[in-house]
Amino acid sequence: QVQLVESGGGLVQAGGSLRLSCVASGSINRINLMGWYRQTPGKQREVVAGITSGGSINYADSVKGRFAISRDNAKNTIYLQMNNLKPEDTAIYGCAAAEKFSFEFDYWGQGTQVTVSS
Repeated sequence: QVQLVESGGGLVQAGGSLRLSCVASGSINRINLMGWYRQTPGKQREVVAGITSGGSINYADSVKGRFAISRDNAKNTIYLQMNNLKPEDTAIYGCAAAEKFSFEFDYWGQGTQVTVSS
């Protein structure tokens, strides 16, 4: 099993920045891809960024150029730097991990609220 714990959410004005962190523990050697998702009530969950164990990165079009995913292997932690935030970025953000090199995640964190005011 893999456990994921996020931190760093909060309230920010439009145009501001936040950095989210996600610490992985447990059987982390099983993980080949980690990513960040977001979800708002009534909308489908959206994967916004992913990073493989080899360092390959992908972003959703909605966040390209504004969000950056990174990782610190020594700390078993991934980050999501979110810049130029918009009100439509308001959501619960969580991290997820996959044993395969795909966005079919096997493990999910509980998420942290990000609210962007206009």
